[in-house]
Amino acid sequence: MPERSQEERLQELLGHIAEGLGLEATVEVTSDDDGLVGTLHGEDLGIFIGRHGQTIDAVQHLAQRVLFADPTVERRRVVVDAEGYRARRRDALEKQADVAADDAIQYGRPVALDAMTASERKHVHEYLRERGGVDTHSEGDEPERHLVVTPLP
Repeated sequence: MPERSQEERLQELLGHIAEGLGLEATVEVTSDDDGLVGTLHGEDLGIFIGRHGQTIDAVQHLAQRVLFADPTVERRRVVVDAEGYRARRRDALEKQADVAADDAIQYGRPVALDAMTASERKHVHEYLRERGGVDTHSEGDEPERHLVVTPLP
């Protein structure tokens, strides 16, 4: 019997999780050079996303661990999404970052953002670095670790 592909394994894992949560959802898995993307489609996926994305982030971490438990398997990036949540969250983070950067520059003082995950902090660091005019650094301990936006002199 041939071994299942990473795409098939991700499809099965996300299907089991959706079923276990009692969700009526379909799972779509795509693969490209960047890695694998597993997306749930359906209504009322809030329980899958979780408060501040905690559940979807945990599922993504679990998927990565399951797919790459075998050290001989090529490691690839795995993204788990639900009805465009990742894009909406990225847009919201960028808007918050813009407001914080504008305030830091206007008032000449550091502005702290809300706590966010490591991947979200990385995205905001990179976004504001490209935007310019401010510097960023992280403060605090998980799960309250957050970014501070400081105006450049």
